[in-house]
Amino acid sequence: MLIPFSKLYLSDANVRKTRNDQEDAQLSADIEARGLLQNLLVTKSKKRGQYAVIAGGRRLRAIGMIIDRGAWAADAEVECKLLEGSEETAGEASLAENFQRVGMSPAEECRAFQHFIKEGSDIAAVAKRFGLTQRFVEGRLRLANLAAPIFEALAAGDITLEIAKAYAATDQHEVQMRVFDQMRHAYNPSADAIRRMVATGSMRGNDPIALLIGEDAYVAAGGKVERDLFSDAGEDRWIDIEIAHRLASEKMEAEAQRLTAETGLAWISPVAASNSWQARSEMGVSAVRLPPMPLTEAARARIDEIDARIDEISAIFDEGDDQDDVDFGKLEAEYEALDAERSDLNNPVRELPEEWRGEVGRFLVLTTRGEMVLEADYYSEKRLSFETDDHGNVTATAEEPAPTSGGRASGTPARPEAIAPGSEKPISARLFDELAVQRRNILSACLLGDPGLALDFAIFALADNRSYEGKGTSIKAGRPSDPATGEVPQSAAEGILAEAEEGLDKAWQEQTSVAARFIAFRDLEDDAKAAWLAYAVALSLEAKKGYGSEYHPVHAVLGLMLDVDVAALWRPTAENFFDRVSKTSCLAALTEVGGSDLAARYAASKKADLAKTCETIFAGKAIIEQEVKEAALAWLPEAMKFSTAAPGGVQGADPEVSDDGEADIDAVDGADALPDAEEQPEGAAEDTTVAA
Repeated sequence: MLIPFSKLYLSDANVRKTRNDQEDAQLSADIEARGLLQNLLVTKSKKRGQYAVIAGGRRLRAIGMIIDRGAWAADAEVECKLLEGSEETAGEASLAENFQRVGMSPAEECRAFQHFIKEGSDIAAVAKRFGLTQRFVEGRLRLANLAAPIFEALAAGDITLEIAKAYAATDQHEVQMRVFDQMRHAYNPSADAIRRMVATGSMRGNDPIALLIGEDAYVAAGGKVERDLFSDAGEDRWIDIEIAHRLASEKMEAEAQRLTAETGLAWISPVAASNSWQARSEMGVSAVRLPPMPLTEAARARIDEIDARIDEISAIFDEGDDQDDVDFGKLEAEYEALDAERSDLNNPVRELPEEWRGEVGRFLVLTTRGEMVLEADYYSEKRLSFETDDHGNVTATAEEPAPTSGGRASGTPARPEAIAPGSEKPISARLFDELAVQRRNILSACLLGDPGLALDFAIFALADNRSYEGKGTSIKAGRPSDPATGEVPQSAAEGILAEAEEGLDKAWQEQTSVAARFIAFRDLEDDAKAAWLAYAVALSLEAKKGYGSEYHPVHAVLGLMLDVDVAALWRPTAENFFDRVSKTSCLAALTEVGGSDLAARYAASKKADLAKTCETIFAGKAIIEQEVKEAALAWLPEAMKFSTAAPGGVQGADPEVSDDGEADIDAVDGADALPDAEEQPEGAAEDTTVAA
């Protein structure tokens, strides 16, 4: 039956009491576009000629919004269904109408929007038709274009909407599937961890380099921007990093040339980073320490005035807080300002001597806002010294630095883990460093699951202080400095570590003082403390020994005790391995898993094509014999394994690990030849070589 809107009102028997203005506005736009698709359920009111709406309150409000904005007449007729019965019957009907309703799943929404777009509608029209924002519709369409296995997982409920949005942060199916395959073995992965892995190889829109060059210039040069439709604009990804770095380099180089001419220095070196530490190390330059500037008489007089005033303020503070006429806040601010002024006066900056200008330079760096600024310090390849006479005059001299044999270790490493497959040549130091970090992260992720072992290792590292020998952990000094910095390829281990950090009980950190935080921490449950311990020890693990290409032997023992399945958490790809080794090494890896016949199939391939082929084969995605596929899925380069070798570099058996996780050190070849710890002369023990 048709009833004028003015004769309808919401019944008290309507069970839906909550409301959402945004959702009501969306429904209002939909009803205006298509009309009312479902009748309102009403009963006769005791008020003459009135009807109470017991089911359809949202539709009633939506129609009211249409009338309020003048789209429909105030007496517009609304299709209703009249229900006869008592108030109890009306309440049951309202409950049934709301309770039995099932909303569309996100996957169904995606398919629906995709259908309308295919039928010829544009995004703006679809958004207006359903009362939604264009960004929401774009986001659902991005989800609809997920790689098929990921979308199927969303439709089946195997992954959440938030996880699907994380994968949709990129529209590149190859990247989505790479991360999806890596996270397949992760326990309860977080959306943030997935977004970090998806972002590898791209640049955020609020990165200092991006802010420096601007999106318009980047796009004009052919760069592509990947919008993250589920986050702020600052989370958009610039995927053509080479273009961004080239534009930044050109802009900073031009500014560096201008500043060089303006300052008269020997050089201005542009660095697209917030500090010049790495550039200084690579250039082999050292900071130039200028001699202190003598204090002027005016400065000395001002310092005496400041000291006198500070003494007056201190005396007022000493008298206590009972002085009603004293503004202690104002006095404290004055004290701090005077103290800062005195510090500046006591440390006057000397101008660079003119004779040094041709020997020194400065670094041009970026602020977090993308602004180019000159670092304050001067640097030189030469050793600059000075002498000051009785009158304060400075005489500067410059000497060439004496050649040294220091620096990073070089030469051909002899350790098995540093040798490329199938050759005598070592892998590059950079590749070894990256593999070392990835291998360490996998060990760290697995250590999270065994707090007892983490505790034992932590106690050992603290107690074994008889020498300065490295123990494979920085537990005494916090987190270690990784040998490979910048963008290092990631595996599922990073996601596991991030998820563990998010799951920690951090309530105790809310306290302001150390004592209060310690008391709050003691109140945690044992499981929460154990999780903190495992996490702290896991993050303390060092990637490798010192500056060389050698692992910590104790990491191999930990890996064996944990029974780390590296192959399940890390697979060699073109990016993280095969592009970084020779063609001979790639063919040698194929020979290891499939014999010479498999290697011969691809012997004529170009190196880049061979690297991609190896990635496919060792990921188990190639159509090959089953036994070869199984061998490929289990294959690892020596640098990613956790195994031990006997002292002296002779390969030995892995320690036997009992059911309770205890390693039998006597099972290692050569262990019987070692004297007892009490009988062993100081310095006689040899390191156990890690063939990893």
